[in-house]
Amino acid sequence: MAIIGVKEEHGDSRLTELAKADTIKWYQKPNLRLLYLILIPYFDNPTKGRLGLLNAMYSLGSLCAIPFIPTISLYLGRRRTILLASVIMSMGAGLQAGARNSDMFLASRWVLGFGIPFAIVNASSLIGELSYGNERPIMTSLFKASWNVGAIVAAGTTYGTFQMKSTWAWRLPSLLQLVPSFFQIAFMPFCPESPRWLISKDRGDEAFAILNKYHSEGIGGEEFVRLEYAQIQSTIAQEKQLASRFVWADVIRDAPMRKRFTIAAIMGFFTQWSGNGLLSFYMKKILALVNITDNRTVQKIILSHTCWGLIYAVPIALIAPRFPRRRMFLLCTIGTAVVYIVWTIASARASIENSSRAAIPVLVFIFVYGPFYNIGWNALAYTYLVELFPFQQRAQGIAVEQLSVSAAVFFNTYINPIALDSIGWKYYIVYCVWIVVEILTVYFFFPETHNRTLEELSFMFEGKEVQEKVQKNVDKVLNMELEEIASP
Repeated sequence: MAIIGVKEEHGDSRLTELAKADTIKWYQKPNLRLLYLILIPYFDNPTKGRLGLLNAMYSLGSLCAIPFIPTISLYLGRRRTILLASVIMSMGAGLQAGARNSDMFLASRWVLGFGIPFAIVNASSLIGELSYGNERPIMTSLFKASWNVGAIVAAGTTYGTFQMKSTWAWRLPSLLQLVPSFFQIAFMPFCPESPRWLISKDRGDEAFAILNKYHSEGIGGEEFVRLEYAQIQSTIAQEKQLASRFVWADVIRDAPMRKRFTIAAIMGFFTQWSGNGLLSFYMKKILALVNITDNRTVQKIILSHTCWGLIYAVPIALIAPRFPRRRMFLLCTIGTAVVYIVWTIASARASIENSSRAAIPVLVFIFVYGPFYNIGWNALAYTYLVELFPFQQRAQGIAVEQLSVSAAVFFNTYINPIALDSIGWKYYIVYCVWIVVEILTVYFFFPETHNRTLEELSFMFEGKEVQEKVQKNVDKVLNMELEEIASP
């Protein structure tokens, strides 16, 4: 299903066919296996926030970082930008752990928020750009799923420290925020740069060496690497011709780009406005609406809910990318809509009858909600964004999604608690209606990107003329490579 009025058209499919023909598993390829192990520290692992202004300062820091991400990413490359982000987040975690007053604490939250988008944009891009075609969708899906590891550590730590009377109740969780950044910095010397970034900087020999090392171990590996290199080189050359001199001008450059950036902004908003914000930050208020108020019980529910998130997130991240994207997004939105409707009815009964009997169905559907949400907005978010944008605009696209995420979270941190206190369970009705809007948006506007290489998707909205031009350049580069091989 195309965006209304525009049929997406995929480019040269030869690389996809070669990848399908390769039956050797990733774990049977020593170099590729090593690459995936090296990439593990760069998977998404953000920290959990607090209520009100603390959450808002974190989001405000992210908002302030967005304008600089594309320029810095293109200048420094994926690896060095991730390193910069890790240093910034380490400074923020150190400031938070050593805060002497509330102003210093708030400043540390802003610094942490400023660093995280640089890491998210470039780590998700790097994973997608380094991974072999057969595993790329799963690797980018696992990127988001790994958030649950950090969430479990955060929930478990706060469960153990919330009873402390000293400042270590919040200093210890603050110090733990240093751990992900430490691993990213420590593993950086072993992580290769994005071949696409290297080619964009006229460092083709280095890019070819990386592709040859990690992508040539399967059936037809040498042919695969030559074609992949030719496609990347030709696609980036065409992207440079179309790109605007001012990096952010690409957002409104032409109709195809406007469509991409609109979808990215919509996705960012949907990932935070599908009802998940209530569970992430205001679980205590939600449980209070069904008369669950004991602090220890609440903490146990939060911790078990977070552990449940890891249990289902990884299997979903492994399964969801194997199916068409639109089908999974529709399953996600329709499933969350049904859950929210039942959840709203149960909460209404609890309020009307003033009993605790409705607490059980509410708890059940709180736990059922997560898998449906994860099928689309968690497992496929970065997979879809990486596929949606060409290399030159990939950083801008994910940055726009992060801008939308931060704006939605900033809005949620003030509106959600006020609405829950003012109208209680009736606020859930707003989400029931909104998720229906999401279903219609996905159905009518989201293009299909499943089972295609990144270069094959680069000009899916630009039409056959541009795609044919790129394919001619690919054939030209391939012929030149074959001539070099044949020459003595």
